[in-house]
Amino acid sequence: MFNRVRQLRKERLMTLEVLAERAGVTKSYLSKVERGQSTPSIAVSTALARALGTPLDSLFADSEQLTDVTVTRADERRALTPAGEPGSRYEGIALQASTKRMTPFMLYPPHDADSTPFRDHPGEEFLFVHRGRAELLLPARSVELGPGDSVYFKATTPHKVRSLGEERAALLLLVSDDAGGDRAPHPHLP
Repeated sequence: MFNRVRQLRKERLMTLEVLAERAGVTKSYLSKVERGQSTPSIAVSTALARALGTPLDSLFADSEQLTDVTVTRADERRALTPAGEPGSRYEGIALQASTKRMTPFMLYPPHDADSTPFRDHPGEEFLFVHRGRAELLLPARSVELGPGDSVYFKATTPHKVRSLGEERAALLLLVSDDAGGDRAPHPHLP
């Protein structure tokens, strides 16, 4: 993702300052992202994609790799966050799909969410618990989820997720940016 952000920024003749301002991040943080020293959250990735005028998926896959039908085998999911990094881990699914209204990820939330800030962004999210137990934390309430449970919510509501029980939960996360409302299908957010 890191070199891809830099590549897209340069293709659009944007400076670090301009992209940082449009995405609502600091220039120093954006520089760290481009150098692979920081991994942006889904919300920040969405803001970067919007500021670059590109689908979120293009941050993870080259446009030449995009197709109309995409099969992602379980062992082919691409890690989008370093395995040793604290916090949630994400794996990309269907990164090569060309036109989507949502972006799917596998999410492995941490057990301790106290140090994780609440996130919010435009659009909607859908979580489906594939394995383990998880808790969706919202400012005013929380929702416990077990295997097979799901939740759909406006992503503008500040939220974060944590694993419950001994094992780290595995959730399917679908993110819809909803930047264009009811306009024609758009390639699509972390």
